[in-house]
Amino acid sequence: MALLRSAFIALSRNPTLRRFGERSPIGTRLSSRFVAGMEIEDALRVAQTVNNQGMAVSLDSLGESVTSENEAHKAAEIYHRLLDAIAARKLNANVSVKLTQMGLGLSSELAEGIAENLTEHARSYGSFVRIDMEDSSLTQVTLDIVRRIHARPGLRGAIGTVIQSYLYRSQADIEQLLAEGVRIRLCKGAYKEPAEVAFPRKGDVDANYVRLTCMLLDSPVYHGLATHDVAMIHAAKSFASQHGVEPSRFEFQMLYGVRRDLQRELVDEGYKMRVYIPFGREWYPYFMRRLAERPANVFFIAKNILRK
Repeated sequence: MALLRSAFIALSRNPTLRRFGERSPIGTRLSSRFVAGMEIEDALRVAQTVNNQGMAVSLDSLGESVTSENEAHKAAEIYHRLLDAIAARKLNANVSVKLTQMGLGLSSELAEGIAENLTEHARSYGSFVRIDMEDSSLTQVTLDIVRRIHARPGLRGAIGTVIQSYLYRSQADIEQLLAEGVRIRLCKGAYKEPAEVAFPRKGDVDANYVRLTCMLLDSPVYHGLATHDVAMIHAAKSFASQHGVEPSRFEFQMLYGVRRDLQRELVDEGYKMRVYIPFGREWYPYFMRRLAERPANVFFIAKNILRK
């Protein structure tokens, strides 16, 4: 499985395969398990369906590492349109944003300005912006930008970020974010990282996830636990039960197209669930990382393609 994971991570960076995949009908068909569609309207339609099932959503317009300021502003405009549509349709939804899509690779000031404008727009509707975490080389700058925006007048609580349990630094980062009241989505992490910065063993990543989960649930801030791992979910439920943490004080989060049975089960048990719904034409890197996280998805997709 480790070899397959490494292979899919490598493939996620292959420009030739990406061009072929994103432009071909077979690629679009393959991606449909994890990607809601190519256009905003596709994502909104899926969001409404998920809301009707008793779950919240977080919408993500796929794309990374823009190469011009114009591209960054175009990417941001999609999110502004999303925020307007979410409010107009009264969806139970927020948005998830990658800073490299907002121009971080060009200028941290550019990305911060765009992220702040999005946060102000979200706050005007009583909504929320989640700044996604990317690879470890961007962890510090991402956290710095989120903390500065969160500290600005009127924006406290309108922006949050993501912490990855496979990084050694994550406990210290959580301690700092909790002290400032920043909302956190906890995940394990989906990038290939060196042993100098990340736990190489799955057991250590899992143990850290549980440790960080307990820190989040023990805080008064509302957080999201992003996992499809039944053991991690059980650990969270056990800690919450033992320490009197009501289900309304946190939410579980899962990816669109992954463990739908478990999503419904948790909702039926009274837990809050948010489904992360990506959409857009630049789906290839995201899709390959989903396969890297769980190579069994390859066989699942192949089986469903053969059925059609």
